[in-house]
Amino acid sequence: MEFLPAWMFLALTILLMAGFPVAFTLLGTALAFGLIGFGWSFFDLLPLRIWGRMTNVTLLAVPLFVFMGVMLERSGLAEELLDTMGLLFGRLRGGLAISVVVVGALLGASTGIVGATVVTMGLLAVPTMLRRNYQKEMACGTVSASGTLGQIIPPSIVLVLIGDIVGVSVGDLFIGAVLPGLLLVVLYIIYILIAAYLRPDIAPAIPKKELDAISRRELYIRVSRALVPPLFLMVAVLGSIFAGIASPTEAAAVGAVGATLLTVVNHKYNMKMLRQVMISTVNLTCMVFIILCGAAAFGLVFRGLGGDHLVRGFLGGLADKYSHAMVLFIVMGVIFIIGFFLDFIEITFIHVPVLAPIMLEFGYDPIWFCILLAVNLQTSFMTPPFGFSLFYLKAVTPPEISTGHIYRGIVPFVAFQLVGLLIVAFYPALATWLPHVVFAGR
Repeated sequence: MEFLPAWMFLALTILLMAGFPVAFTLLGTALAFGLIGFGWSFFDLLPLRIWGRMTNVTLLAVPLFVFMGVMLERSGLAEELLDTMGLLFGRLRGGLAISVVVVGALLGASTGIVGATVVTMGLLAVPTMLRRNYQKEMACGTVSASGTLGQIIPPSIVLVLIGDIVGVSVGDLFIGAVLPGLLLVVLYIIYILIAAYLRPDIAPAIPKKELDAISRRELYIRVSRALVPPLFLMVAVLGSIFAGIASPTEAAAVGAVGATLLTVVNHKYNMKMLRQVMISTVNLTCMVFIILCGAAAFGLVFRGLGGDHLVRGFLGGLADKYSHAMVLFIVMGVIFIIGFFLDFIEITFIHVPVLAPIMLEFGYDPIWFCILLAVNLQTSFMTPPFGFSLFYLKAVTPPEISTGHIYRGIVPFVAFQLVGLLIVAFYPALATWLPHVVFAGR
């Protein structure tokens, strides 16, 4: 019985690897081991735990941010941004790839939904890059990596979920994630510039004649028109939080209204489209919340059986043998490896509730640790065999793009992502300085 939580975790892992649905695996494992450990009295506790989760006001931000992202996907914003940014950076080798990274960051700051960003840019950017004679691996890697920036650049759904689980203000996490998100954008651009310099054939510049056909004045006007909508939305969502006008949940509602207004301005709004957006929002939200219910049940049983004490004892033993920094390195390494097989929602709901309290007991800053987790979880979208960004991209790319092209293309971006993770780990101020400045008088 002492090691029952370990058997429970092992059973969950085996069932997930076998391909069973996440929500039902979590709930089924919890029910089975709850009956073994507590008997029928377990069912007196379970409804209260699930009710507490489902009535959490902070989690209202999830469906609102999902609605905002899906609405923006239909607004035509990404298409205009890609065309304009391609012209702006077109004179550089790798300029089109740089424009994809910039657009991915802007869409990430506007939507926070990886699937919408990757699919949209995969449909628009990959064919364009192939027509410009870009290497297939470079085109696929750039789009896949850029689409995942919405995981760390606020407003990010994963930050909402982590903040709720760890007990950290979502507003603090949003502000703390700004600099690490920009760091990843810079690292991606540095890689593209280096690769294009060493091998000009993989990322050529747009021909000068084509660029000269557009006057500078016309280019600046197009850039201004393309940048205003996402900047408007960023100011509406993040500005309302920074200024203390709205909570993150209220800011999510502001973002949903703002995205709808942008769709109206772009003449893409109609009742049929609104219905499709609402159906997609309900489907995505139900997926998140049914997993949340399963995770709540799993967490109740795991803790009730003493699983947190088991993990704490194991990590405490490592801390006695090694330094706290080495334990942090091991934890981050475990989460990175798990990301090859599970997606960020599963890791957030299964592993974070167990690991985070123990790491915070070691004295780590909660904002910094949560940002580290978010940066690490971002890699789960890009690591085969179960990287969702890779699946999204393969579904929308031309037939000549193989899975091998996508897998090979993503390797250098994952490497630079880990470099970014190390930089944030060694310089915690990247995550903590801005929240302290913004909320200094709070």
